[in-house]
Amino acid sequence: MKFKFFYIALSLLVSAQLWAAEKTTIRIGVQAFGTVDWELSAIPNDLAADFQLDIHPLANAEAGKIALQSGAVDMIVSDWLWVSKLRATGADFTFYPYSTASGALVVPQNSAIHSLADLKGKRLGIAGGELDKNWLLLQALAHKQQLDLSTAVEKVFGAPPLISEQIKQNRVDAVLTYWHFAARLEAQGYKPLINGKGILQGLGVTEAVPSVGYVFKESWANAHKQAVNSFFKASKQAKNRLCTEDAAWQKALPLTKADDALTQNNLRRGYCDGAIGQWGKPQQEAATELYSLLYTLSNHQLTGVSEKLSAGTFWTID
Repeated sequence: MKFKFFYIALSLLVSAQLWAAEKTTIRIGVQAFGTVDWELSAIPNDLAADFQLDIHPLANAEAGKIALQSGAVDMIVSDWLWVSKLRATGADFTFYPYSTASGALVVPQNSAIHSLADLKGKRLGIAGGELDKNWLLLQALAHKQQLDLSTAVEKVFGAPPLISEQIKQNRVDAVLTYWHFAARLEAQGYKPLINGKGILQGLGVTEAVPSVGYVFKESWANAHKQAVNSFFKASKQAKNRLCTEDAAWQKALPLTKADDALTQNNLRRGYCDGAIGQWGKPQQEAATELYSLLYTLSNHQLTGVSEKLSAGTFWTID
């Protein structure tokens, strides 16, 4: 009888080890203190039946692109415009949406700037460079209002933390920055004039278009389709948990590097506002429309030379 129980226990142990070995390892590159870190912290074990995560810290977005292209990681969060540009050269990267949160135009609470027209003659801090997507789209919206922002404002380009310091020190009158930096500024008394979604709506793009998403090789995903699709479903459920369950959010709070409740609440609101509601034909057609607009606005420097969004840019869960 003892031997019988021993063999049963041994069999169960071997089965468990084989089951674990069959799980697909997803090597994911994650920027320190980014929102992907928050989300991964909220994936419970029972949602990860088909995959296990091997998290690789990244210094910045460019480091992520290098890691992905070199094969050091299987997946990062990046821009679908970059994916389309790579596919036009023959690469097989593809994109699945992560967030629609983008950026915002922020001014001091007592600012005399109440509209885009009021920016004329002012100093504008811009996170990124001349080809920043938010900057290109804001210029397009201003152009519809007969305002040429490229000449109407004094432009100051820089990294988001530097741009935040510029407005705090009154060196610029307004800033166009990424959503989480805008959320932190709002907690310190600044106010958003218009956000990325508002800019798109002003340009006639009514569907929610993702700003960033998971990027990975299509050939790799096809070879591990069940695990990849399970990860995306788990990621969505994790985001729902962070937005609806205070216990899950409290666990992720240290990752936000925000000490005060107002900043924490602003970050949670901005993160949750970026949740992907639908991802189907209408949203993908809107992205295609946006691609054409950015192709023209950037003189194809942002998108690459292809006039159309590359086929296969977007991955769809079966």
